Amino acid sequence: MTGRVDAVCVSGDPTFRLPSRRSGIDKRPVPGRVAVHALGLDGDVQVEKRHHGGEGQAVYAYAQEDADWWERELGRDLPAGSFGENLRTSGVDLVNAVLGERWQVGTVLFEVTAWRIPCATFERFWAVPQLIKRFTVHGATGAYLRVLETGTVGAGDVVVVVSRPDHGLTVGEGFRIVTTEQARLPELVPVLHLLPAKDQPKLAQRIAARTGARA
Repeated sequence: MTGRVDAVCVSGDPTFRLPSRRSGIDKRPVPGRVAVHALGLDGDVQVEKRHHGGEGQAVYAYAQEDADWWERELGRDLPAGSFGENLRTSGVDLVNAVLGERWQVGTVLFEVTAWRIPCATFERFWAVPQLIKRFTVHGATGAYLRVLETGTVGAGDVVVVVSRPDHGLTVGEGFRIVTTEQARLPELVPVLHLLPAKDQPKLAQRIAARTGARA
């Protein structure tokens, strides 16, 4: 499967401000090629390190096809960066991307690690009531990426899926499991090592609690 990068977005300064803190969610497209490091894109800002960033959430991708759905749903434009994404893609089915699949984009090798959990900051950024619930129900979460090989990316780069694990668990399924289908939590055991390292202990505890409840 191949697709392309339509835009590369960074938040050179955390311009979106909440009453008591700042956020790097307000990202904008930038021209030219952008360096990609182990923990993210050159010029990007990740303010709340506990929930954002790190090796397993270095880069966030969102599909134009899913943005098109939200534009129709809300009756407004959602240009690249509106989801707080670093990469706006087209031709890549992010909902059905398999956890652990690897992409070659420009000179960077990425690995798909996780789904995005909508938060209150996202809801405030869009100023859409009940956005968290609506985003969860729709389930097009975008995909977090780990950087396996650093390099550069730019708009127009082809996205090539170079490998895909055979376990078959997708970003969309993982999201449903941790949100609306928690009885399925044990299904995450085979992919736990692929998820962001900071999320693994908590999910392991949830899985153990669910397995214990069944015993």
